[in-house]
Amino acid sequence: MKVRQRPSLKAMNTFGVAATAGLLITVEGEEDVLELPAFDPGSDLVLGDGSNILLVGDVPGTVFHNRILGRAIVADDGETVLVEIGAGENWHGLVRWTLDNGLCGLENLSLIPGSAGAAPIQNIGAYGVELSSALDAVTAWDWQSAAWVSFDAEDCRLGYRDSLFRSTAPGRYLITSIRLRLGRRFHPQLGYAGLQEELASRGIDRPSARDVSEAVIRLRRRKLPDPAEIGNAGSFFKNPAVEATLADRLLADHPDLPCWPAADGMIKLSAAWMIERCGLKGCRHGDAAVSERHALVLVNCGAASGAEILALARTVQGAVADRFGVGLEPEPRVVEFTG
Repeated sequence: MKVRQRPSLKAMNTFGVAATAGLLITVEGEEDVLELPAFDPGSDLVLGDGSNILLVGDVPGTVFHNRILGRAIVADDGETVLVEIGAGENWHGLVRWTLDNGLCGLENLSLIPGSAGAAPIQNIGAYGVELSSALDAVTAWDWQSAAWVSFDAEDCRLGYRDSLFRSTAPGRYLITSIRLRLGRRFHPQLGYAGLQEELASRGIDRPSARDVSEAVIRLRRRKLPDPAEIGNAGSFFKNPAVEATLADRLLADHPDLPCWPAADGMIKLSAAWMIERCGLKGCRHGDAAVSERHALVLVNCGAASGAEILALARTVQGAVADRFGVGLEPEPRVVEFTG
């Protein structure tokens, strides 16, 4: 365990916004967890790679930086393999490790920024696959009862960019490891049209898991700005799911609005399309901007504060609500302490 007073958090969030914390505790193993002070959701923050948060201001209390590492195959029947992963492991590094070990199931989730422990919090997903398809269990420290707990995949209540850890009990659990159920036989998930086109452009009609991973990486690098080059947290808004009646009205006026079926008879709409139609792609307020490469991505062009990025997000939300009658929800966690 490492402890620092008044650290800068600028290099610890991919938006690159300036912020400080009262205290920074780096948690490097499960033995450290037993020595941690109590967690106060009103002033403290658990942080992984900082790729899915927007810090609107300083953290007045303690930042618990989860750096618990470890990758291990814990069961293998020759067909299905269970792997146990420390929450502090880099997600894309984990995907590459699974491919190197002949394991399939995560290839569509290549190059997603963040740590393994953050993956179940928002049920990460891309190119037709979500973490829910591979998650077997989550181990966590329950701050409230000061005890270890384990959740199977159903207990995690995974939804579209949502989970028990994000919506039902935010701040209650410190995820220390996840267990994934992967396979040795490759079953390609190629329902996403862009992925099929990328493979076809390379003359690949019978892809391997690594072929799919490399195609996803190329797609992401073309479409999304690199946080190492310009501050961002990937897609800032979720694609909204609306009632079929509203979708029908919108499609009558906008027949080219991309949409697809969602759970419970809802219809999911393209947030990026609506933002573009509002004329906001490339819109810039100071150093906070809507990316010119992808309308779902907000970027920090230099010295934008978290508050300025949030103000731009609210401008986008207001414009889409006014024109289409649809509310957009942020995908990253907006961290703002009051008082």
